[in-house]
This record gives sequence, structure tokens and C-alpha cells, in this order.
Amino acid sequence: MKQFHPHVLIFVLATAFLASCGTPGVPLPPSLELPKPVTDLRAVRKADKVYVSWSVPTQTTDGQRVRHLGPVQVCRAIDTVMKECGTAVGTVPPSAVPPSSSSQGKGAPRKNPSSKIQASYVDTISLELQKQNPTGKIIYAISVQNEDTRSAGLSNQVQVPAAPTLPPPAGFQTQVTVDGIVLSWMESPEGHELPTLRYVYRVYRREGGSDNPTAIGEIPLYASAKAQMVDHGFDWEKTYNYRLTVVTLIPTAGKAQAEVEGDDTAEVKVFAHDSFPPAVPSGLEAVASGVGQTPFLDLIWAPNTDADLAGYNIYRHEEGAEPVKINSELVKTPAFRDLTVAGDKKYFYSVSAVDLRGNESARSEEASETVPI
Repeated sequence: MKQFHPHVLIFVLATAFLASCGTPGVPLPPSLELPKPVTDLRAVRKADKVYVSWSVPTQTTDGQRVRHLGPVQVCRAIDTVMKECGTAVGTVPPSAVPPSSSSQGKGAPRKNPSSKIQASYVDTISLELQKQNPTGKIIYAISVQNEDTRSAGLSNQVQVPAAPTLPPPAGFQTQVTVDGIVLSWMESPEGHELPTLRYVYRVYRREGGSDNPTAIGEIPLYASAKAQMVDHGFDWEKTYNYRLTVVTLIPTAGKAQAEVEGDDTAEVKVFAHDSFPPAVPSGLEAVASGVGQTPFLDLIWAPNTDADLAGYNIYRHEEGAEPVKINSELVKTPAFRDLTVAGDKKYFYSVSAVDLRGNESARSEEASETVPI
């Protein structure tokens, strides 16, 4: 029987291992590094600017992570769905595209994987393009390229109205009045030459400290020299910022009316301080107590209808004397009994109204009466 040598076994295993390392596997095709086409392109128009935005693609068409992005072509057409970009109206260079989380270095902070990184481009529309087809549409798409300027195709296509917009009117100003905040401006001389379009003024109000403006009303363009609107929906003793824009309204057959806003006026800041007293009370009458009764005088008057009425003050004087307020607290109802009178004297009365902010009206016409003995 031959003796087994362990050195022989080690040699055989090593030979088999080296032979297996040389066996070629299934070859993988090289990645084309083509970013997937964008599917969430968005476009918003304001005056002659169109703000285009999208989520930066993070995967290639073959399911790999995007390592390096090339330039982004911004494509535009009029009333035509695009099959290819053609001549781009703008290009976003790779340096202007935020890097995706997959292309960040090892030392970069980790981001929420579900969040999408945004990129944007601003396109300027010439007046000639706006007037080319006032009721038409401007179509946008983008083509995201790789480092070799190759693309997997266009993004989804979005559209904005092509209609011309008008500049904001001059002379926009505010005035606080007892009836509300009056907004006025000079009427725009433009906007009447295109019968297919309509224009309205739209006013926005923003409360001090807030970043959320609210549209408070619209009125059409008039032929008069000056236009105005009154804001009744504010709160006294607060600060507001107002701005005005001209909105182009585009008729669309069988669909909701399309619109596009022009540029805004500069914001006008106003403090809604209430320095306006309530209406003067009216219809004051005085009635004395009967003979033999404890002396008193009853006063009645027409109720004040101001929404912010707090109450009334009562003033009394005798012949030749100055009126003096005789109530210690505001009278809440339009009636008052004066028990501090003496018999066989004539008294003169007047009443004023006071609002919630302490503004007091002028005194009413006087009523007089003599208290019997």
C-alpha cells in the first residue's frame, strides 16, 4: 500500500483553483449612461417669463444610478407637440444642475432617499411671440443629456398661454376711510385692441408678517381715466401690503377660461388704523317723572347701527352751564334714566356714540325737560 502525501493534495487543489479563475463569465454590455427622461416637467408663466422646473433624474435607462449629468436642453414649440427638440431655446449647463444624492461623495450628508432634487430654467417670451397667436399655446419639453451630450428622449410636454400681457398701471395707491381701504390707480391705455382677449385688474392683499397673498377682487379694464376698488374684508389695527396686476383672460372652447398674469405693481403698505367715530345718535327725547313721584328724567333715542358700537355717553347741563358727562360706564342700550335731578329745574341733554376702539362721535342735538315739584 502506497503512502498518502498531503503535499500532493495541496498541489491538486491549487491547480484546480487557478484553472477556475481563468474561466470567462457572461459578458455585460457597457452602460450608455443615458439619464431617464423627465416625467414631471412643470411650467408657470408670469408676464413675459416662463418658469420651467423638473426633478433631476437619478437613474439611467438601464436601471443604474446616474453618476454624471450632462447639459439640459430646454425645448419650445408653438401649438405643436414636439417629436424632437430641434433648436433649443436654452441650455442648463451641468454645473447649474444640482447633483443627485447618488453622485454625492462619501463625506456628503445623507439625504432623504424619497426627496427629489429640483432644477429650473427661466425663459423670456418676446412680444412678437406673444402676439403671433394670442389664443394659442407655448409648448415646453426638456432633454437631459449625458456627458457625451446624448439623450434618451424628451420629457413630458407642458404648455402655457401665448397671449400678450399688459404692464401694471401707474399711480397705485391706498387710502384708509370709514367705509374701507380704497385702492385706486390710473387706467391702462392698452388692452382694448385685441377683441379676442379680455383683461381684468386683480388686487392681492398680504397681511404683515405673512408670505401668503390673497386675491381680494377683480374689476375689468374701463375707458375711464381712473379706477378703484374698496376692500371691506380687512381687520382694523393691522398692517397690510397691497399689489395690483393686469390679468389676460383667454377664451377656450368647451373648457375653463385660461389666464395669465402680467407684472405686479410695487407693494403698497398701509396700517388700517381706525380713527373714525360712529354715527351721531339722533331722535333724542326727554320725559320727566310725574307730579308727586321721586324726581327722574327718562331719555330715549334711535339706536346706532354701527357694527363696532361699544355704547353711549350721556351729557347734561343746566341753563348757561357747560355739558358734563354723567354716566360712569358706557350705556349699552338707547335709553337712560337720570335719578340725580331736582324738582322745579330744567335740564338739557345730549348723547354721543363710542366704538370698540374708543372713537367718540359728536354729541346729538339737545333735548330738554323740566322736572316737576
